[in-house]
Amino acid sequence: QVQLVESGGGLVQAGGSLRLSCAASGRTFSRSAMGWFRQAPGKEREFVAAITWTGANTYNTDSVKGRFTISRDNAKNTVQLLMNELKPEDTAVYYCAARRTLVIGTDVDEYDYWGQGTRVTVSS
Repeated sequence: QVQLVESGGGLVQAGGSLRLSCAASGRTFSRSAMGWFRQAPGKEREFVAAITWTGANTYNTDSVKGRFTISRDNAKNTVQLLMNELKPEDTAVYYCAARRTLVIGTDVDEYDYWGQGTRVTVSS
């Protein structure tokens, strides 16, 4: 069992930066691949970024490549999403998710545990 709590969301102007954090509890965190997803109003939840359990491999969706960076600290049971050059289209509720496997997944259905989300609003 893994419990996830996101923080770090807020209101930022276009071009600005935010760092989201996900605090995890549960004995299996270090053996879990982790991901960030987002859901904009009226849209389906979509994949943003993911990281393997060691942190050695990451993957970002095309729309955030070069702007967002996912990282993790297994000693602190945290996963971060550093978001730079934010755009109004990045506005969404961002969710942290964990898988009961070691490898990256990009689909919502591949993740077993979810946080409650943190809202990010980017003004133009």
